[in-house]
Amino acid sequence: MSLTRREFLAAGFGIPFLFWRRRTLAIAGMRFRIQRRGRSARRYLWIHGDERTARDVLLEHLKAARGTAYLTTSVERQFPLAGGRIDPNRMFSRQGAAANLKTLNPQWGPGQTVAALDRLDRERERFVRSILPPPGGLLIAVHNNSRGYSVRDEVPISDRASLPEPEHPNNFMLATDPADFERLARSPYNVVLQNIAPKDDDGSLSRLAAKRGVRYVNIEAALGQFERQREMLAWVETNLP
Repeated sequence: MSLTRREFLAAGFGIPFLFWRRRTLAIAGMRFRIQRRGRSARRYLWIHGDERTARDVLLEHLKAARGTAYLTTSVERQFPLAGGRIDPNRMFSRQGAAANLKTLNPQWGPGQTVAALDRLDRERERFVRSILPPPGGLLIAVHNNSRGYSVRDEVPISDRASLPEPEHPNNFMLATDPADFERLARSPYNVVLQNIAPKDDDGSLSRLAAKRGVRYVNIEAALGQFERQREMLAWVETNLP
């Protein structure tokens, strides 16, 4: 039986094969650092490089919590793609990516858009399989808002809503699993349920998760509100199985 070079080195130096687990993940040139702590069905994602409060909250959380986190290596909100730009949280469907590319790259011709979409299509599924949790696991995304976006934008397109803090619309959670929503609705935080995928897919990860029946929670807080977002993440960690 022949050994790969990696297996040979691991065997020869007595290094556990676990040592060789990937430390980065990429899609269409967009790179993410993988940070692991212990064994857990929890997955975490920080996807927008300009949302620094969310990053700091997640890194602090991972000092004690178990799970695998995927953290963008970008410092910008949008990623470069094929000479243009794309919002990485609009790349999870061809329909959503097409609309976003058209908005951000109005100078592109049809051929450039199709080429970028085809590349995403080739690489998307491998990326998605890597970041999604195992069956029954939970994917937690952390986001910040600073452009007027709030839970008020999500309520009209949601299936259910619980708004115990209407005076703080920028701080809220979005869930795709009805059982998770029921638990989150008992929290002191605003929360919406988006379980039924709409006709118009915006390419967001939440819509992909809902479509595939994956448990997903987005923890959204105003940029700079570290303590509030930390509290929200801790509540989810403690109260969701």
